[in-house]
Amino acid sequence: MTDTTQTQSVEIEAPKPLTEDWLAAGIGLFIVILAFIGLSGTDLLGWAVNTSVWTDPSAALAPASKAFASLGGIPALLLTYISLLVVLGLGALITGASVARFAVTFTVLFFLAYASWFIGNYAHFAAVTPADLKKFDISWSLRLTNEGGFIVALLAGVVIANFFPRFAAWLKPAVRPELYIKIAIVILGAFIAVTAASKLNFASSILLRGIAAIIEAYLIYWAVVYFVARKWFGFSREWAAPLASGISICGVAAAIATGGAIRARPQVPILVSSLVVLFAMVEVLILPFLAEHFLWQDPLVAAAWIGLAVKTDGAAVAAGGITEALVNAKAAVEGVRYEPGWILATTTTIKIFIDIFIGIWAFILAYIWTNHINVRPGQAKAKIGEIWERFPKFIIGFVLTFLAAFITALVASPATAKALTPSIGEANVFRVIFFILTFFSIGVLSDFRKLWEDGFGKLAAVYLISLFGFVVWVGLFISWIFFGGVHPPLAS
Repeated sequence: MTDTTQTQSVEIEAPKPLTEDWLAAGIGLFIVILAFIGLSGTDLLGWAVNTSVWTDPSAALAPASKAFASLGGIPALLLTYISLLVVLGLGALITGASVARFAVTFTVLFFLAYASWFIGNYAHFAAVTPADLKKFDISWSLRLTNEGGFIVALLAGVVIANFFPRFAAWLKPAVRPELYIKIAIVILGAFIAVTAASKLNFASSILLRGIAAIIEAYLIYWAVVYFVARKWFGFSREWAAPLASGISICGVAAAIATGGAIRARPQVPILVSSLVVLFAMVEVLILPFLAEHFLWQDPLVAAAWIGLAVKTDGAAVAAGGITEALVNAKAAVEGVRYEPGWILATTTTIKIFIDIFIGIWAFILAYIWTNHINVRPGQAKAKIGEIWERFPKFIIGFVLTFLAAFITALVASPATAKALTPSIGEANVFRVIFFILTFFSIGVLSDFRKLWEDGFGKLAAVYLISLFGFVVWVGLFISWIFFGGVHPPLAS
């Protein structure tokens, strides 16, 4: 009799690679931590390249900090590229991608994208106010603001996608728009916090009115845009939700966060994001002049309206600046001189508080989709763990950077608080660069033939009808309710 021994093999599950959300949160937090170290007097990010509006190309590039001015623009650009290559290459390694292929393709993508941003900052494209035109000694400008560089990056990517498809396919390992935009959103948390803290001394009535006005963007705008997309145009929930968030809340960041919360396919929030930027540029060119013509006697109504209507941060602030210049000039002709800064501050404050609620809204949508829309068979209510699984983790990074910067700004000594703004400003340089990479990547993915098959034309129609047929005018009405009759202080 022989004994037979059965050996059971135990399969050891290979560890899962780090998800894109956690990677984005980690990289964003790392950049913000480096910025905070700057508060100790050790500037670790001041060498990053910054691009100014220019007519002389040699004066366009410079390090973010004057402490590194001797470095020069081109070396700063190269150092920025190398630092991103190292960090993102490490991310590619952690997530199981080919580091060599990523490094080669990212190099090409980075310099093409940054060249697009450089062109978009040309004064004839980006100069906004009459003072800008005078500064650069030019007679005209398209007034796209420097965010017009995002449009140039997007268009450059579109050209590659539609006329050089093999090149677009070769670039694919580095074309990661969701990763880039998520990192940017994490950094954005700190930037918003510093700006929000600086507004705490702003008139309390303005803050309360602004918060009340923002509530309608969530409770009214979102529901109506979602209904239009679903019932009038037949979009699925996967498309309707990011579209509603992008149009009604905070453009790019809200669309990406919503897509993560409802588990939408990556291309859904990316396509919505491209529409957000395109329409924001149109709004910058139109709304300030309407505000000047019809609302110059109610300047804070105009300011709140701009903050509620324009869906990207840079475009909203730029539109607020244009509105202030136009309204104050017209009021001065009538003998009324307002103290400068109040119109722009109102627009900025409203936009900031809209941004802050992105994380809250993402959690709400994750809960609704888990418990009421994508409910698993035989399960009436999802567990907390499943809601957590859906929740876009990079939002945690956004919340952490916001809280860290906000609390520091409030409790730190005056000297530290004063140093916080330039330190976070250096981190924000990287936020802008990740936005550039995002929109160039979106363009590379935008094969128009395929997009049209996927319903891009209908998507643009929903955005056009919702924004200019509803959102803009309801925002005006709400602004009138909360800011009608409220005026900036008169200049002494």
